[in-house]
Amino acid sequence: MQKPLQNYIPALTGVRALAAFLVFISHYAYAFDENFPRAVQRFLTEFHIGVTIFFVLSGFLIAFRYFDSFKLTGDWFRQYLKNRVARIYPMYFLLTLGAFVSYYFTHDQKVTNGFANPVGLFLMHITFLRGFFDQLKFTGIAQGWSLTVEECFYFSAPFIFYFAQKYRKFYIQPVVITLIGVTLVLVFSHVNWYGFFGNFTFLMLYTFLGRSFEFFAGIQLALIVRKQQLDGQKKTKFTYMGFGLIFVCVWIMSILPIPKGEVAGLHHPFGIITNNYLLAASIALFFYGLLTETTVLKKILSNPFVELLGKSSYIFYLIHLGYMYDFLHYYFNKWNDDIFALYDKWGVDWVSPFQYDNLNVLCAFIILNGVSILLFKLIEEPLNHYIRKSNFLIKSKVLTPQNKSEAINA
Repeated sequence: MQKPLQNYIPALTGVRALAAFLVFISHYAYAFDENFPRAVQRFLTEFHIGVTIFFVLSGFLIAFRYFDSFKLTGDWFRQYLKNRVARIYPMYFLLTLGAFVSYYFTHDQKVTNGFANPVGLFLMHITFLRGFFDQLKFTGIAQGWSLTVEECFYFSAPFIFYFAQKYRKFYIQPVVITLIGVTLVLVFSHVNWYGFFGNFTFLMLYTFLGRSFEFFAGIQLALIVRKQQLDGQKKTKFTYMGFGLIFVCVWIMSILPIPKGEVAGLHHPFGIITNNYLLAASIALFFYGLLTETTVLKKILSNPFVELLGKSSYIFYLIHLGYMYDFLHYYFNKWNDDIFALYDKWGVDWVSPFQYDNLNVLCAFIILNGVSILLFKLIEEPLNHYIRKSNFLIKSKVLTPQNKSEAINA
């Protein structure tokens, strides 16, 4: 059976907001150059850990909802894919379309990275194929590379569950998956095809084959707690222990040498081990605490406003870097120039509200969250419900009290 609605944990939705905001900080840590020591700068740059949080959370949620109920039948798989499409695809498609429309007018080379055929690249984006190519992973919506990883997991999850139940070889699976990736790199690293599985760093940081352990950490957590009563009554300290270990992993990556041509300790071999394995385990421990304990941190993450930020965090993640932020940045600079021109005309030496990068980043953060909430309420949530109720892929079920919680949790 599906987990009942009362097992919905608002704090895990709040965690989505935390993860997205950490990624935001990692991308705009440069704005604090003048105010923080180099060590703090390095620490903030490693806040890309939000992506790992997303991956572990996805592994947990999919296993928690489906491990005991999946069926390798056509109807079940179509319903499963329908739920995933409804959740992920509409906003990704619309925002990706926006990126390429923006490219048509601006010719911003960040969108195509020199790829000669923008239409072909767009098709690779909306089919999630660009994430398999090292030279194309940051094109379009740059951070969208992680959705290729997510989609690979979604497609693989029912088969992972099948082999885990039939052969009891759960722990071997991530090893086998990674070895498949290693084989692909050995085969294709000498083929000049836009970096298709072109090197081991790309494999381990940007593909499901290299990052599968993070999802398996979430799956293992689901297998541990799925038979437990999640009433928050445990008096253990796993929430804060896991939370602390997460930032120990951040610190480890922040003190590692940055490989030439890279921007973070993440790309160091031990950084990859720390991020993909030690960090994933720490996040799973943190989640276990949120699921079984009642703490101040859990109450904060469960706050209705934080929960709303979590629900809109998928959109925030997709728009925080790219053409929407560039649009805001352009006007911040323009308004700053206009204000100083006005000050010169008046003969005064005043401060412009747009002259400080850190304040501009904060303003952009607030504005983009507002845009995300609006897009969530006006577009993402209605489209999600519409697709689930439609006959797309499979005829929609009539909701009953028995399957209503299933539809909400799926």
